[in-house]
Amino acid sequence: MAHPIRHGGNLREAARRYAIPFDDWLDLSTGINPRGYPVPPVPPDAWRRLPEDDDGLADAAACHYGAPLALPVAGSQAAIRALPALLRRGTAGVAPLTYGEYAPAFMRAGHTIATLDVAARDVPDTLDHVIVANPNNPTAERLSRDTLLRWHAQLAARGGTLIVDEAFADVDPAASLASETARDGLIVLRSVGKFFGLAGIRAGFVLAAPSMLDALRDTLGAWTVSGPARHAVETAFADAAWQRETRERLQQDGARLAALIASQGFDVHATPLFAWTPTSNAPELQHALALRGIWTRLFDLPGMTPSLRIGLPGAEGDWARLSRALREIRA
Repeated sequence: MAHPIRHGGNLREAARRYAIPFDDWLDLSTGINPRGYPVPPVPPDAWRRLPEDDDGLADAAACHYGAPLALPVAGSQAAIRALPALLRRGTAGVAPLTYGEYAPAFMRAGHTIATLDVAARDVPDTLDHVIVANPNNPTAERLSRDTLLRWHAQLAARGGTLIVDEAFADVDPAASLASETARDGLIVLRSVGKFFGLAGIRAGFVLAAPSMLDALRDTLGAWTVSGPARHAVETAFADAAWQRETRERLQQDGARLAALIASQGFDVHATPLFAWTPTSNAPELQHALALRGIWTRLFDLPGMTPSLRIGLPGAEGDWARLSRALREIRA
């Protein structure tokens, strides 16, 4: 039996383990914007009526991401589970340290998993499909558009597929491949949970060619995204001023977090929504922070240097608490 995949956000588990009341924790274990979009009240009809596919959400998403077409899904996780069965069975390349749901999903659908070298110029002939997160979670590594489009061309020439997870791409959308998703064999996944801070509504989008979106729609069935979630997302997409201000703030906060961690002597790789530090002392660092009621995400895979991912604090008091804890631990 496969072990369950561990994710951040498991704060109740931490509260039980360390016997610290749930409300006393500072949860930095995810890469979710701590100052999320202020969703206005939900219209009564969003609760009473069944969601309708032609309500404009798909068009709003395509416009927002600059894509030809978009399919709303119950978070990109729903697509990750369903897509492998829609692809020709073969060998899928996945980075050794990335979002942990991809490899199990492809294996369940009968694919073979191979380690992907993200530094390679070309895709090995042995790979039929490639899955990358850009920027990567948790290492913050970024691949250029040119690299990804070259990989797609190589895979598509042999009937393969490139899947790009852009869950953390909203702060710097210039690197997105959304505008290229009319191409067969290219699938881009987007999430509203991270940048908009709306992870709880479970809404995301698949950007791909019409035939792939039709197949995925048939697989997932009707009413994949609830009425209240659709209202929240459409409202957030329409608020260009909030998006602009939030991009600026997250760029500043991401740089601030990276500088704070680096000031304590750690090697830091960062996106605007989280910082990642590989260190042999990562388990001890996570434990020491947890003793102070600060929860972070540990990555401790066999054969790899342990590492810690730390999300953004929100209020100034949270920043001060993290800074004080790091200084104490370092001392």
